[in-house]
Amino acid sequence: MNSIDCSRTLSISNHRVFSSDLNEHNTVFGGKILATIDDNSSIPASRVARIETVTASIDQVNFILPFKLQDSMCTESYVSGVGSRSIEVFTKIIGEHLKTGERFLGLTCFSTFVVIDKDIKLPMIHPDNPEAEYVCQGYEKRQSERMEKLLTQEKFNQNISLDFPWSSEVSNNVGYTGTDK
Repeated sequence: MNSIDCSRTLSISNHRVFSSDLNEHNTVFGGKILATIDDNSSIPASRVARIETVTASIDQVNFILPFKLQDSMCTESYVSGVGSRSIEVFTKIIGEHLKTGERFLGLTCFSTFVVIDKDIKLPMIHPDNPEAEYVCQGYEKRQSERMEKLLTQEKFNQNISLDFPWSSEVSNNVGYTGTDK
C-alpha cells in the first residue's frame, strides 16, 4: 500500500482579526473559528483521498488562548491518521500579536472526514517531523475512542424526539399541516 508524508497534506491559511470577527467579549467568535477549522482541514483530507470527502466530526476542540483585535490567526492542518474510509486531520491555530510579534498557541483540534466510495484504498500516513510523530502516535487510541462514542451517539439518537415542540399533539412528523389548535 502506498503512503504519503504528513507534510504533503499540510494546508495553511492566515487571517487578520478584524472587529467584525469579534463577539461580546472582544475575542474571535467561536463559530467563526469552527468554520475556519472545517474549511482548512478539508484540504488535507482531500489531498489524501483525491475524491470528495465529508466532515464526520470535529473532535477535541481545545480553545487555549483567545484571539483578539490586531492578532493574526495562522491555521495549520494536516492528516494525522487514516482508516479504511476515514481520515483524521489535526489542526492548530497559532496566534500572533501583530504589534509585538509574540506568538501563542490558541487552539488545537482533530477533525474526521469520511469518503463515500466504499471501494477506495486510502494511503497510509507517514509522520515526517517531530510534531507529526507525536500527534500521529495517538491516532489508534483516538480512533478507538471515536468508535465507542459513535456507538453511544447512535443509541442516544434513538431517544431524541422528532415531534414538533410547539404542538400539543404528537405529530410523529407525519401529516403536519402547519396549523396548531
